[in-house]
Amino acid sequence: MHCPYCRHSDSRVLDSRVVEDGTAIRRRRQCAACERRFTTIEQTQLVVVKRSGVVEPFNRAKVITGVRKACKGRPVNDDELARLAQQVEESLRAAGQAEVPADEVGVAILGPLRDLDEVAYLRFASVYRQFESLDDFESEISQLRTRLAGAGDQPT
Repeated sequence: MHCPYCRHSDSRVLDSRVVEDGTAIRRRRQCAACERRFTTIEQTQLVVVKRSGVVEPFNRAKVITGVRKACKGRPVNDDELARLAQQVEESLRAAGQAEVPADEVGVAILGPLRDLDEVAYLRFASVYRQFESLDDFESEISQLRTRLAGAGDQPT
């Protein structure tokens, strides 16, 4: 870690603390050359492996952009989209893998989106799962109805 003041490459860790619900570590450091102190935050990077093999950092904004298209004209606000993107990232991190295939990101989106808005879910699922006929839609709608009927039987 380079010192932000003198650019010396050696520093000593004085203190470490877990922050952001355990997803990052805050370290207080002291430069070996100029002895000034500075803070760093170390965070594991979640990366997405695309079908082409290209690896890029996970980006909540891309999740929001993709889901926003499915939510067009639906009563879904930006705060709900931000929460959905956070849920997706948290579920991917909980899987314990630093590299996640792109299709797993889509799978992680489907659950929270189904809970948020069923029409947007059907739109997203139809593209993601490549629906080819009305039978695909009918099957998915049937599963949604079964799920809703099961949820209605449970006490709240």
